[in-house]
Amino acid sequence: MLDVIRLLPIASTLVAAGFTRVLYLRWREAPGKRHLLWWMIGVALFGVGTATEAIVGIAGWSEPVFRAWYISGALLGGAPLAQGTVYLMVSRDRADRLTVAMLSYASIAAVFVLLTPIAFDLVDPDRLSSRVIVWSWVRLFSPLLNTYALVFLVGGAIVSAVRYRRRGGSGARVKGNVLIAAGALLPGIGGSFTRLGYVEVLFVMELVGLVLLWAGYRAIAADESPSIHAAVPAA
Repeated sequence: MLDVIRLLPIASTLVAAGFTRVLYLRWREAPGKRHLLWWMIGVALFGVGTATEAIVGIAGWSEPVFRAWYISGALLGGAPLAQGTVYLMVSRDRADRLTVAMLSYASIAAVFVLLTPIAFDLVDPDRLSSRVIVWSWVRLFSPLLNTYALVFLVGGAIVSAVRYRRRGGSGARVKGNVLIAAGALLPGIGGSFTRLGYVEVLFVMELVGLVLLWAGYRAIAADESPSIHAAVPAA
């Protein structure tokens, strides 16, 4: 059973690839909609993160895979998705400024992730863990990006669901935003279990969370009613 769970990142990567394709095709129809672009980037990076977990599960730990995992997961696991929501909730100018700030901060953090020495004596050949980073202060970059994702991605979905509920709006959009809020929360919850040594919980939460995000997107995209508060890219 444990071995099966450790293969879940493969399933998550395939789901992310499919979701990314759906978002890409929709964005290609409307390239001016930046929320679609950022959601596409966010889901693609989610897939990169789960792909690195799958590689470690199959081939074992390696330094390039670890650094790719940390950048795509710990740093950018939710921020790009949140950036898509930002474009739906604030003015274009303000969203552009937040994009520049987020990218600048994430780029600086990524450089330090690439430069930090690795404590190879702490490496677990079958698991990915941030404890191998010698410059421990590098790990302080991720909480701000994760908080940014929590505020805009999860918070935006919850606010949208509440607004639709109060206004008696589309039930599909209420449901969709609830699904997105739940889907965005689960990987973070799973990540907290990795600090206790239960990385398998993260694998389950990543897959379920991604499926919920896609389900939420589909619920909202299927609703043709206009919206200015939707927390995800509408069709």
